[in-house]
Amino acid sequence: MTIDYPKSTYMYWQKRFKQKDPDTELKQLILEIRDQHKDYGYRRIKAELRNRGFVVNKKRIQRIMQELNLQVTSFSRKSRKYSSYKGTVGKVTPNRISRRFDTTIPYQKITTDTTEFKYYENDPSGNLQIKKLYLDPFMDMYNKEIVSYKITKQPNGITIMEALADAIKATEKCPFRRTFHSDQGWAYQMKAYGAELRKDNIFQSMSRKGNCLDNSPIENFFGLLKQEMYYGNVFHSYRELEQEIIKYIHYYNHDRIKEKLNWMSPVHYREHHFSPSLVA
Repeated sequence: MTIDYPKSTYMYWQKRFKQKDPDTELKQLILEIRDQHKDYGYRRIKAELRNRGFVVNKKRIQRIMQELNLQVTSFSRKSRKYSSYKGTVGKVTPNRISRRFDTTIPYQKITTDTTEFKYYENDPSGNLQIKKLYLDPFMDMYNKEIVSYKITKQPNGITIMEALADAIKATEKCPFRRTFHSDQGWAYQMKAYGAELRKDNIFQSMSRKGNCLDNSPIENFFGLLKQEMYYGNVFHSYRELEQEIIKYIHYYNHDRIKEKLNWMSPVHYREHHFSPSLVA
C-alpha cells in the first residue's frame, strides 16, 4: 500500500527522528534522583534539580516522569495507632505547647511519642509468629529533625529514659529554656522522667487526653516513616526491621528535603541558618 504525503512532511520527520533527544541529560538526572529518593514526586524532583543548579519547568518534569513511568507507588494505608495511655499512673502536666509548634530557635521545643511496628519470625517449631518492635524518637519542632531515638522489642521505661538523656544532651546548647512535649503515656508520667527534666530546668508539656492533633509533628513523622519505608514491605526479623528504621531516620534527617524548610533537609536547614557553635 502506498501512502501519499508531501515530500516536505517526509523530510521534516526524517530530520526529527535523527535529532538527539534534548531531555537526555535531564532524564538521567531525574533517574539518579529517584534512585536515591524513591518517594519523590515532581515537586521534590523540581526542588532537588534546583538545588543542583538546574531550573526546570514543572510541566517538563511531569512529562518526563510520565514517559519514564516514575509515578510514586508507595503503599499507603492506616494502621492501628499504638497507645501508651493507661490512665493517670503518675503526674500529668499542662499542655504548654498548645499546638504552638513553630519556633525559630533550634532545640527549644522537643516532642516525643512511641510507635509500633510488626515483623514476622519463625519460632523453634517453624511456625510463623507476628512480633513487634517499638520506636521512641525525640523530634526538634524547629526543623522536624530527630535528635535522638531508641528501638526496642517492647515498650519500657529504661529505653525511654535513655532516649530522653540523649535528647537532653543533644539540645543542651539551646540559649533558651527548653520544653519537652509528649502525650499522657505512662512512661512520660513516670517520676524519673519528670525528675530528669526538672534537673536540667526543662519544662514538661503533655497533650490533652485522646487528642493526637496536640502532638501532630511527631504523628506526621510516623506517617512518613511508615509510608515510605514500612507499608508494603514484609520484614522477617527484628534486626532487619531495626536496620531499615535506622537507615530511614538518617535519610530523613540528612537527605530528605521538605518544602517548609525551603527544600532543604532538616540538618541542612539547621546548619544553614545557625552558627557552628549552636548546630555542632
